[in-house]
Amino acid sequence: MGIAKYVRETWKKPKSGMPMLHRRDRMASWRKDPVFQRVHRPTRIDAARRLGYKAKQGVVIVRTRVRRGGLRKGKIHMKRKPSKAGIKKITMAKSIQRIAEERVSRRYPNLEVLNSYWVGEDGKNKFYEVILLDPSHPAIIADKELSWVSEGNSHSGRAFRGKTGAGKRGRGLLNKGKGAEKLRPSLKANKNRGK
Repeated sequence: MGIAKYVRETWKKPKSGMPMLHRRDRMASWRKDPVFQRVHRPTRIDAARRLGYKAKQGVVIVRTRVRRGGLRKGKIHMKRKPSKAGIKKITMAKSIQRIAEERVSRRYPNLEVLNSYWVGEDGKNKFYEVILLDPSHPAIIADKELSWVSEGNSHSGRAFRGKTGAGKRGRGLLNKGKGAEKLRPSLKANKNRGK
């Protein structure tokens, strides 16, 4: 059994696989970091490689944090019952992981989001590492497995169009068979009757 399998088994149950003090110290240091923190090597090498990461020029990893829980909405300064104000108990249609990918994509406009994976969470935040590609970098253009991102403009804005793994999951495209009739070609084409 290779080392990648041991790493994968450890991350399946991080609470039992990693010491509590190590996880607590890691979260404390990550909270002090900026919201978008570029990292030199992935925290979860197994997940990063599975999603297309390569240790080469033109491939960037950024760790980001997003608030946990439902949507935070500002108070409406108009008369109405508190239960009808539409502030509390509102859940976003997008997952927190998709929100993280979109924010990173806005922060790095010259890069494209390849994929992302969960690396931790505490009481207030969820932490994700996002894999980014530089479409104009010669090393990416020459790579047989990653050069598709450089071909034309068809792959621009991947995170905003739901083309990443988290985006496809949110659009329901990982489901197939009975119950998935209204998901393809898209939710909009079926008047949002699929979800």
